[in-house]
Amino acid sequence: MLVSSTNYDKAVEIAAATANGTTVGDPQGEFRMGPIANKAQYEKVVRLIEIGIKEGATLVAGGPEKPEGCDKGYFVKPTVFANVTNDMTIATEEIFGPVLCVIKYETEEEAIKIANDTEYGLAGYIQGEASHAHEVAKKIRAGQIIINGGARGSAAPFGGYKASGNGREHGVAWH
Repeated sequence: MLVSSTNYDKAVEIAAATANGTTVGDPQGEFRMGPIANKAQYEKVVRLIEIGIKEGATLVAGGPEKPEGCDKGYFVKPTVFANVTNDMTIATEEIFGPVLCVIKYETEEEAIKIANDTEYGLAGYIQGEASHAHEVAKKIRAGQIIINGGARGSAAPFGGYKASGNGREHGVAWH
C-alpha cells in the first residue's frame, strides 16, 4: 500500500489496528478470516513474513507465528509491515496471504513509479477524488484498477499484466 508521507503514520496506525482486530479461525464459526489454501502457500507466506523482518521492515501487526487458538491448519496472523522500501522482497513478491506492506512516497510521480516498478501487475487500488484517480489509473500498469473501493463489473474482463498473467477472463474469446 503506497501512502503519502503526509498520511503515512496515521495509515500505518489504522492498518495495524485493523489487522489486530481481525479474528482468525474456522470460517464455519464467527471468524473474519480463515486459513491459507494449502501447506505450500502457508509456508511461502510465513517465509516471506520472516524475510520482511530480516530485511528490516518494521513489523507493526501480526508475524510468522500462528494466531492464538489456531494450532492446527494453515492459519496466518494478519500482518502489517511499515518502513518497507520497494527493493525489499516483501514489496517485490506476490505474497497472496494476509500481509500488507506500507510504502511511503513523497510525490504522485514517485508513487506511480513505485507502483510500476515490479515484474507483476495483477491489480491496483486508488483512493481519492474520482476524476483525478482515473487519470492516475491510466498511468499504472496493472490488469485492473479499483477506484475508491468500487467493484469490478461481473462481466468485465479480468486478468493480470506482466508476470501476473496473460490474456483476460471474460474477454471476447471467453464466450
